[in-house]
Amino acid sequence: MKRVLIAAALAPILSTTVPALAAAQAPQEIPFEGTDALSPPADMHLGEVAGVAFDAQTNHLLVFQRGNTTGPAYGAAAAQLLEFTRDGKFVREVGHNLYAWSFAHAVRVDPQGNIWAADKGSDMVIRFNPQGRVTWVFGRKPEASDENAHPLEHPKPPLPAVDGQFRQVTDMAWDSKGNTYVSDGYINSRVAKIGPDGQWLKSWGSYGKAPGQFDTLHSIAVDAEDRVYVADRGDARAAIGNKPGPNANPAFQPGAPWALCITPKAAGKDQVLYVSDAFPGRVYKLTLDGKVLGYLGSSGKNFKQFGWIHEIACPSENELYVGELLNWRLQKLTLHPK
Repeated sequence: MKRVLIAAALAPILSTTVPALAAAQAPQEIPFEGTDALSPPADMHLGEVAGVAFDAQTNHLLVFQRGNTTGPAYGAAAAQLLEFTRDGKFVREVGHNLYAWSFAHAVRVDPQGNIWAADKGSDMVIRFNPQGRVTWVFGRKPEASDENAHPLEHPKPPLPAVDGQFRQVTDMAWDSKGNTYVSDGYINSRVAKIGPDGQWLKSWGSYGKAPGQFDTLHSIAVDAEDRVYVADRGDARAAIGNKPGPNANPAFQPGAPWALCITPKAAGKDQVLYVSDAFPGRVYKLTLDGKVLGYLGSSGKNFKQFGWIHEIACPSENELYVGELLNWRLQKLTLHPK
């Protein structure tokens, strides 16, 4: 299996101004429309929309959001998995009051229609069948009965990773053979591989800057050729000049990849890769070998602007759904490439 890593700024030129882009013959801005994707009931309010997935079998959207909070003002549990039709009508809640729900991070639908959720707070990955019943459980959260139970700490260097356990897990993807790849992202800094029967097979990667090491694996995707793509959000380069110092957050450098989505395989068309960053708050369209085809959007609060896109669903090349943390919404993007 060939592994492709998106570990740094997508292209330094993408952080420059639009006139400079044109002068440098860089990829151009893609015209698009942005609208509210959801019409929830009047008494349903979204928090940070951390995850979105498209279910091709039902034509529905799954939204994993940090609303419905319970507990103290600080450190409250914040995870709720909701299902909507493609035109935004509410269908159901999946996993109401689930034991794993703590802090939503990502949701995906596998080729068989199973719904997978990665909960960063509980360090767990849950698989639901299409009917919404739990079928597989991966990882284990700290027991409530433990003395001084608390979230995992972040020692550096981190503690050795343990097979079958996660530390702030982030995302999931599948290859054509039914294997699951999990980005065990914030602390273990590795990719885990799980077989079609649910058995843990292996993992690779560790925290660091050397080849084969990662910082923050924030999103993961697999193309039709079974190549694995990882967004290493914490290892971004500056757009110009030296790498930021120890007090700077590389996740907010231009082009630092937060979310990945690869379009489905379609007859006569190449798959394309969509990647988002937090600043300048854009979505980038790339070929699978890394050529930037165009970009769209900017940071902001209005439609066609973005507030930290955390996950992308791309049912087709010109239809995207982006979950935003800062704007508490799911935005539908309709692209009109020239």
